[in-house]
Amino acid sequence: MKAQVFRGVNQLSYEDIPIPELSPDEVLVQVRVVGLCQSDIKKIRYPLYEPPRIFGHETAGTIAAVGNEVKNWQVGQRVAVMHHIPCMRCAYCLNDNFSMCDVYKNISTTAGFNASGGGFAEYVKVPGHIVRSGGLIPIPDNISFEEASFVEPTNCCLKAVKKAQIIPGQTVLVTGAGPIGLMFVMLVKYFGAKAIATDLLPSRIEKALNVGAEAAFDARDPDLSAKIQALTDGMGVDVTLLAVPSDKAFFQGLDCTRKGGKIVFFAEFPDEMEIPINPNILYRREIDLMGSYSSSYRLQSLATDIVFNRRIDVSALISDRYPLQKLSQAVEIAIAPTPETYKILIYP
Repeated sequence: MKAQVFRGVNQLSYEDIPIPELSPDEVLVQVRVVGLCQSDIKKIRYPLYEPPRIFGHETAGTIAAVGNEVKNWQVGQRVAVMHHIPCMRCAYCLNDNFSMCDVYKNISTTAGFNASGGGFAEYVKVPGHIVRSGGLIPIPDNISFEEASFVEPTNCCLKAVKKAQIIPGQTVLVTGAGPIGLMFVMLVKYFGAKAIATDLLPSRIEKALNVGAEAAFDARDPDLSAKIQALTDGMGVDVTLLAVPSDKAFFQGLDCTRKGGKIVFFAEFPDEMEIPINPNILYRREIDLMGSYSSSYRLQSLATDIVFNRRIDVSALISDRYPLQKLSQAVEIAIAPTPETYKILIYP
């Protein structure tokens, strides 16, 4: 089969490799579409993981083979694939910190080499633990593979929304109107709150308005804080969702978040970045800072419902489609997006 093998920093090799062999409790999925995620790009561009590996984890496809111990799954079924499932028994899982679970971190779908998602290949193997524990999600007949590939990123965004306890009537600042920021705008609106978005690209500011933002501004606007105060009766926003890894965005969020509000770090910042802050700002204004990383098993059914019942229009986020052979080109576009670049999908 064909696969894009990570051979080193910024080195993707389009290769022929063996189709993964199945153990009795495993399932083989033919990948029909896989989303290109910012975390994939980070893993390709920085020395974070030892090669060789095959990345890609926002996967949807068709079951191509099942092990002889597999129950309830048949060849030909259309499925979305979750690449991590927690153990549900460790101290982290018992506190709903599923993404901190060792099983969640270390057992993953694979197309070969060290298990790393494996979606950037023609076939991906789903380990028995993931098969048994809800990691395969049947795709309804009226839902495309493209739409189904959004279940995992929707779950990740939902986790941040739920962690921030966003409720109807609140106002939420979303910094960055790329594909993740735009999904936040959609989810905030779906849950009855009002989204205000910022970005540097006029096209993305316009796109944020088109998908449901109450207002959208250039992040460089010197009057940004005053405009947001005017929109919130002088209070400031209830929650800021940081969808870009920018210290400037953080300080804007701090300026724009009301007393008693919350700021959620969703985008992963460069390791070398440090943000100096006077702790009395947090103390006196009672600002909650929190991080939200990866998905939550608790929200898998809700994420599936939102995508499969089209409660938000994930198709509106798709801008580019590339064959697997051109993954390197897709990564370059994602790093330096055109005004019309949003979500990029890959087709093995």
